[in-house]
Amino acid sequence: MDHLDLLIDLHRDGERQGPGGDAETELALQLAGVDRAAPLKLADVGCGTGASTLLLARLLPNARITAVDRLPEFLAVLEGRARQQGVAGAITPCAVSMDNLPFADGELDVIWSEGAIYNIGFARGIAEWRRFLKPGGVLVVSEITWTTASRPADLQRHWQTEYPEIDLASTKIGQLEQHGYAPIGYVVLPHHCWLDHYYRPLQARFDAFLRRHGHSEAARAIVSAEEHEIQLYETHGSHFGYGMYVARRSERPRLLGS
Repeated sequence: MDHLDLLIDLHRDGERQGPGGDAETELALQLAGVDRAAPLKLADVGCGTGASTLLLARLLPNARITAVDRLPEFLAVLEGRARQQGVAGAITPCAVSMDNLPFADGELDVIWSEGAIYNIGFARGIAEWRRFLKPGGVLVVSEITWTTASRPADLQRHWQTEYPEIDLASTKIGQLEQHGYAPIGYVVLPHHCWLDHYYRPLQARFDAFLRRHGHSEAARAIVSAEEHEIQLYETHGSHFGYGMYVARRSERPRLLGS
């Protein structure tokens, strides 16, 4: 079993594959100001096993939601949960990469992506996805973000290695503006979104995961990396977090003389 297969096996049974929470998803939806009764077309990009997808299907009863993830194993879990919750008819699974989305220009009312845009990078993602939104359409993404102007050296080194695009919210908001969006709101996920909703359930799966894979070196390396990240957050969680960015597609201003 290769590294990706091991990661899938560790995370497939989790309700979430990253920090988040139902209350925070609903808050972002409120900030977006969409008409909940409208027949919206929404794409949840990098949806994993569907924590946000399923909640959005319940909150937006007339929406048509495309659940996008490159891993069919996660989408299969999402489909099963959607059937159990009675919202399967509102969700269309789509096993593609987020850098090759199958939508037409101006097709979507909302693009949603929690804890996933880092796979192609924030700046690239918001730039490439913009064309799929209708004029005035809404983008909601969560992104790893510095929450203080300075931070410990070991934390800086870790995230500069793992995700060099990590930056302050002011930088991310500026990128949204530069790429043709009008920012609407920004919310930092509280600590319970990391600890109670993601890290503690993940830790509870470590022992069974290691047993399934005979405590192999590869499985132990994955657990060790996860434990290191958890320790970093427990020690330095006041310096970084996930920011929920809510923005509306605007038409770029016409340049003088053009």
